[in-house]
Amino acid sequence: MCHPSCIEFVRTNLTRKEVEGNSVLEVGSLNVNGSVRPIVQAFGPSSYIGVDIQIGAGVDEICDAYDIVSHFGEDQFDLLISTELLEHVRDWRKVVSNFKNVLKPGGLLFITTRSKGFGYHGFPFDYWRFEVSDMRDIFSDFIVESIVNDPIVPGVFLKARKPEIFLENNTRALSVFTIITGKREKNISSLNVFLFRGKYRLSPIVLRTFPPRINATLGDLYHKLQKL
Repeated sequence: MCHPSCIEFVRTNLTRKEVEGNSVLEVGSLNVNGSVRPIVQAFGPSSYIGVDIQIGAGVDEICDAYDIVSHFGEDQFDLLISTELLEHVRDWRKVVSNFKNVLKPGGLLFITTRSKGFGYHGFPFDYWRFEVSDMRDIFSDFIVESIVNDPIVPGVFLKARKPEIFLENNTRALSVFTIITGKREKNISSLNVFLFRGKYRLSPIVLRTFPPRINATLGDLYHKLQKL
């Protein structure tokens, strides 16, 4: 997935020298509303593999983002691209660690993802909202070459390079805003995910059957349960 400003970020920040003759992995490559693949392939990579959790346009192999290191091995790719994926994975730490470790030393990383203020969009679900400051902290072990806000809608774009001598940072203490609870969290509980799913999938139908006073009571109960 990739909307026009994501595509433009890659177009203006990626050079032929960074691609030509190099191996490319795109994680979350299913082309739903646009893709950077034509831009990258025009620069002549030695290989381009697009992976996602389902087959479709732009997908060469089925592989979950949680499994890319176990599937491909460490230090395998010169360039990794992930557009509009990171907000959709519940364990962002695992996926980010995989991004870092599947890259070769000196390898280049492009990420685009959503920030606070962008609405829920489940493909198949939606969890996190990252800011520029979050990405700086998460990728403090990389050489950040460009990090900017999406100029059109809430989001953040990152271009960063893996150091030749890489020591992965510890992200366990970092908290990120999640739409599941409406605040910054280190992790999301299964209960909160369950309640959020119910809110979006069931409440519009169920609540129409109750009078306003009961709706208000149910709303209070929902918020109390979220705090458990």
